[in-house]
Amino acid sequence: MRKASSTPNRSFKVADQIQRDLADLISRELKDPRVGMVTIQAVEVTPDYAHAKVFYSLLNGDPEQTTQGLNAAAGFLRSGLFKRLHIHTVPTLHFVFDRTTERAADMNALIAKAVSSRAKED
Repeated sequence: MRKASSTPNRSFKVADQIQRDLADLISRELKDPRVGMVTIQAVEVTPDYAHAKVFYSLLNGDPEQTTQGLNAAAGFLRSGLFKRLHIHTVPTLHFVFDRTTERAADMNALIAKAVSSRAKED
């Protein structure tokens, strides 16, 4: 009998492998000019491995154009994953721009502003 806890662990391993392989495929093989310096932040895979939500961030460029470019190349990237992964079903890829780094930078700026204004008051 199979343990119930092994399934989520396998899902995390598959998502992690997809993240590594996608980063390599995008940087080495994708030639779309809309896609610039992309960092794959995380991958969430559905339990049936039918869909994968891929969260990415950008060093520079337009997030909307990059999302369009990545979604246009999703079939190409999926076929590249099929060659690399050894699973029965390679998920359909859905790219989402991750604004976490932008929010973190904004929070750091607010904290720095609060610290400097407090230092001026003292």
